[in-house]
Amino acid sequence: MPSPAKKRKRNGELPPKMRSIESFFNGPKNELKQAPEPEVELGIQPRIQPVVTEQTLSDEALARKIQAEWDQEEDSQPVNTDIGQIPKVEPEINTVPSMPSIPADIPSIAFATIKKNTLSLQSSSGIEDTVSATIPFDQNPQMFDASKYAAELQSHWIAEGGDATYALLTRAFVLANSTTSRIKIVDTLVNFLRVLIEGDPGSLLPAVWLATNSISPPYEELELGLGGSAISKALKKIYGLDNQGLKTLYDRHGDAGDVAFEAKKRQTFTLVKPKPLKIKGVFQSLQKIATSKGSGSQEIKQQTVEKLLQDTRGAEESRYIVRTLVQNLRIGAVKTTMLIALARAFLYSKPTGAEFTVRPQSEFARLKKEELAEIYSNAEDIVKASYARHPNYNDLVPCLIEFGVSEELLIRCGLVLHIPLRPMLGSITRDLSDMLTKLQGREFSCEYKYDGQRAQVHCDDQGKVSIFSRHLELMTEKYPDLVSLVPQIRGEGVSSFILEGEVVAVDRKNGDLQPFQTLTNRAKKNVEIGTIAVNVCLFAFDLMYLNGEPLLDRPFRERRELLRSLFVEIPRQFTWVKSLDAASTDSENILDFFKSATDTKCEGIMVKVLDNTIKFNNQDTATTLNPTIKETNIQSIKADDPKSKPKEKEKGRRKALISTYEPDKRLESWLKVKKDYSTSSETLDLIPIAGWHGSGRKSKWWSPILLAVRNPESGALEAVTKCISGFTDKFYASNKEKYVAGSPNVISRPGYVEYYGEPDVWFEPQEVWEVAFADITLSPTYTAAIGLVSEARGLSLRFPRFVKVREDKSIDEATSSDYLALLWRKQAERAGVESGKEGIEDGV
Repeated sequence: MPSPAKKRKRNGELPPKMRSIESFFNGPKNELKQAPEPEVELGIQPRIQPVVTEQTLSDEALARKIQAEWDQEEDSQPVNTDIGQIPKVEPEINTVPSMPSIPADIPSIAFATIKKNTLSLQSSSGIEDTVSATIPFDQNPQMFDASKYAAELQSHWIAEGGDATYALLTRAFVLANSTTSRIKIVDTLVNFLRVLIEGDPGSLLPAVWLATNSISPPYEELELGLGGSAISKALKKIYGLDNQGLKTLYDRHGDAGDVAFEAKKRQTFTLVKPKPLKIKGVFQSLQKIATSKGSGSQEIKQQTVEKLLQDTRGAEESRYIVRTLVQNLRIGAVKTTMLIALARAFLYSKPTGAEFTVRPQSEFARLKKEELAEIYSNAEDIVKASYARHPNYNDLVPCLIEFGVSEELLIRCGLVLHIPLRPMLGSITRDLSDMLTKLQGREFSCEYKYDGQRAQVHCDDQGKVSIFSRHLELMTEKYPDLVSLVPQIRGEGVSSFILEGEVVAVDRKNGDLQPFQTLTNRAKKNVEIGTIAVNVCLFAFDLMYLNGEPLLDRPFRERRELLRSLFVEIPRQFTWVKSLDAASTDSENILDFFKSATDTKCEGIMVKVLDNTIKFNNQDTATTLNPTIKETNIQSIKADDPKSKPKEKEKGRRKALISTYEPDKRLESWLKVKKDYSTSSETLDLIPIAGWHGSGRKSKWWSPILLAVRNPESGALEAVTKCISGFTDKFYASNKEKYVAGSPNVISRPGYVEYYGEPDVWFEPQEVWEVAFADITLSPTYTAAIGLVSEARGLSLRFPRFVKVREDKSIDEATSSDYLALLWRKQAERAGVESGKEGIEDGV
């Protein structure tokens, strides 16, 4: 879920610039110059409006206006009070349809007040789904009776159309948002998914999309395309707010969803009792918004947004509908959380008629903690591995419904052409000596780490080519020159393939490499070969698929040999990364190679293990690698888990480092050594989240600035340090201008930030800053990685120093709390102390 993360720009043509919803909440400064009436403070319609029409009135205000007109008409008509002369009631839309029979003993005066026209106003209280609102999704899954609740809800849904209601998903959101415990969040999602699996499997897929705050996989260019105008107009129209009332609520709460919550809560009557929103219906509405194009599309989008808000039953539904529309759910669940929840849910539950088996719930309750953890881990590894190879819930969820969590999932939902797999990642090392220590006894390849854009190239046997970025975004139209090269580089016998490389801007005349900034000047869509001003070269380094066969389980040496023997090199357009095969004893050659890489304007080198063997005393020891997930999940898929404590190494043996391609994993089989790393200066990618008013010379700027790491499991941002060093006056000035009070970049205290203090201003998380530091310390002040190295203390940085803004990174790519904890353990090992020992207190 995009968490508080700022959504990355698509590689396609930029959409028309839209004002953020905050700008509409803040409203024009010159509007409503006179002091607002008391009602304005409460966010309801003021007594005096410049223009009032029936279209701008809320249901309640319109109903009262019409009722007053009818009352005036009735007052001018004579009333017949004779017994037996009951006024005839004409049938009207939204009128009382019929009159009850009149007992003869009731005095005639009772009928003198009966009016011809009476609007049927519906109270908005009492229309919420009380059945869904009481389900304890946050229970331990071993205790939660999903079958019982599924049966109750099915009978409840029958009266309302048969499908699962959005109120059920809202209940899960509310419980997930009410806790910071990752265990509780996962349990809540597990139990919610189980109820859908057993009660309405057809709503499971749209529920997963809604809970992950997306409507399509990243490689499909499908976005809502909603500006702040559409949402603010809908809030004003449906809930009777004016510009000042909207601004007042937003200033008070700082979140669009909370504004909708308060506005809905104050709505006491509605003309028509809303039909219950369904999970399927909400998802279909979002797809309708995203696919509306051309003339009249904005009207369609506006009407769809208004209909969603109008049909919400209760304030919480309104809150999460709006948060979904602004793409910021704030429930502390991210992609990994959903995959874990899906894996566990299908261990406990299955749809009616499914052929796969699940264990009885009572059996789970009898398992020891370690046994349950192993069962969970095996299931999660299968689901995560499948999603890493085939990142599309539209395929993953139906496979789970049919086959459950089994190895069949890896076959049915595995590697496919034109669907990008998530790339393998490299771990950072401090310097060359650190790298050589890690890879002692192994043979490896050193490769230039080019300053370009990572690309994954797919080609099928029909010649169709797709190119994806490291974020899985489709960028085929950006590189038509690379597409045109494919027939030339594909050697004899190659019908289909997936290869990976680095796209680098080059000077076609002399072959010199250009910096990444030059590559960013290249157009992103509708590029014609004849108009290309920035030439590129693809430096290929891996081959993951060949002639219909995945190569992920092959050693890197074999994959590289196939790449270089079956493809044709075209100088300065398509070639291989420059490399050097070496061992840990070749330190001088490696140092020379590293220097040549940095002299050639490369970032440094990548170091990759070539084989699944370790050499000790000139003997090869092969590591056991079974291609099935069942055998490799513990040693390979979990090898990069920073939470797992370092195990004691057996004497004379080392932990196996595999040379297979592991999608979406950051393993020490691949190591990065960059020119700006050194033993005395590490860098992290941190997110600025808040600031204080400076003092003395810096009084007019924000200084210090609070920085955070991201929690990859919960989606929260955890404060790690305050930074006051490395900034220029020019940067201070531009930063203060960007985060000036009253701008959309300044927000109220967000619920997704974990920090005990109270800064002067909170920033909208949207940037990543590279920060150097001296070392990592335990701290009672900061929350970063709390629970990973200490139950009571987090981690912080000593002497942090700003290096630069990482414009090439989104906050989804900022340093994680897991990685920070891993660095702290390595620092402790180097210092010769145990990882549980308390370090120097944070002095910032």
